[in-house]
Amino acid sequence: MRRRVHALIDALQRLLGGFGTAFMALGALFWLAVVALLCPVGIGILLIPYARRAVRAVADRERARLSRWGPEVLGPVSDRWSRRELLWLVEHATVGWLLSAFGLIVPLSAVQDVIFPFFWWLVPPGSTPGLVWWRVDSQAGAIVVAVYGLAWVLLGLYLAPKLARLQAWPGRRLLAPPPGTDLSLRVAELTATRAAALDAHAVELRRIERSLHDGAQNRLVAVSVLLGAARRAVTRDPASAGELLDRAQDAAEQALAELRTVVRGILPPVLDGRGLDGALAGLAGDSGVPCRLDVRLPRRCAASVEATAYFVVAEALTNINKHSGATAASVTARLEDQRLEVTIEDNGRGGADEHGGSGLTGIRRRVEAYDGSLTLTSPAGGPTTMRVELPCGS
Repeated sequence: MRRRVHALIDALQRLLGGFGTAFMALGALFWLAVVALLCPVGIGILLIPYARRAVRAVADRERARLSRWGPEVLGPVSDRWSRRELLWLVEHATVGWLLSAFGLIVPLSAVQDVIFPFFWWLVPPGSTPGLVWWRVDSQAGAIVVAVYGLAWVLLGLYLAPKLARLQAWPGRRLLAPPPGTDLSLRVAELTATRAAALDAHAVELRRIERSLHDGAQNRLVAVSVLLGAARRAVTRDPASAGELLDRAQDAAEQALAELRTVVRGILPPVLDGRGLDGALAGLAGDSGVPCRLDVRLPRRCAASVEATAYFVVAEALTNINKHSGATAASVTARLEDQRLEVTIEDNGRGGADEHGGSGLTGIRRRVEAYDGSLTLTSPAGGPTTMRVELPCGS
């Protein structure tokens, strides 16, 4: 029964959203009629582009709504879609509007009938409540109305999901791309992500090379120079040889430390030992801004996916520490429907820009290289929210 109730609530939400787009479709259809009437006098011809934009805007709104409640409905790839969108507009403004209205009014009226015994004496004589067509003048009659309303509620539990699917069917049929379009778009998307992956790989190689050249390599050169000087000093000045060897040892230890840092940058060992939850806990603990962590991962993902999530959080927290002016941050990680969802938020000044040199472009490339997605919301004045989704199949 609980599942039925959840299905009813879900269906009512879908019908309510459909009612909104149907109302917009009705307005766009009225606008098309006005343009058509004005065409004989020439003014309508000038308004045709605006009418097409109105149809496209309503259709895009419906595509977004359908994508939230089921498989994604892709947008058009050419203007040849105008005819299909026009057919959908006529259907949705008429049949779709009626289905939404019926699916919303009947459950609300049925609920009114169910609770009618509690206020029947307040109803003016001769009027009828909700879905009732007969006159009610007694408490017994009000109870009959409640039973009648309960029957409609039970019927709504069964019909509402079907009405929601029926209302959405024309949109999925007429607004979805023709067969083969999805595949071609997917090929283009994979081509773009492959290029992004190669770019991210090249950037990572340059970063590693720069770290080795500027850090460990210089330290090792210093070790070689100091050892050579110590060997020459053994015969000439044995006392200074010990000092030179100590300096060489310090340089060698620094070189080892920098090599460990580079290795951790390639694949942090903490991921192997403690998993992603432990690795994120370490990042949150080291953050200069107080960071609240909420990680619920019932199982492990692929090592490459965990490494990507780790670097995303590390880079995001670095940006928060350097640029946001925030006083608090949070990191949330969830495993939902075979996808790893990571959300980083802060209460800083906002205004984060991917083209501002803050590393956000690199984060997006790294995420898209694994067929993931990144959504950044950062209005001026804050807060800033970064949401990353990565595939994490079993």
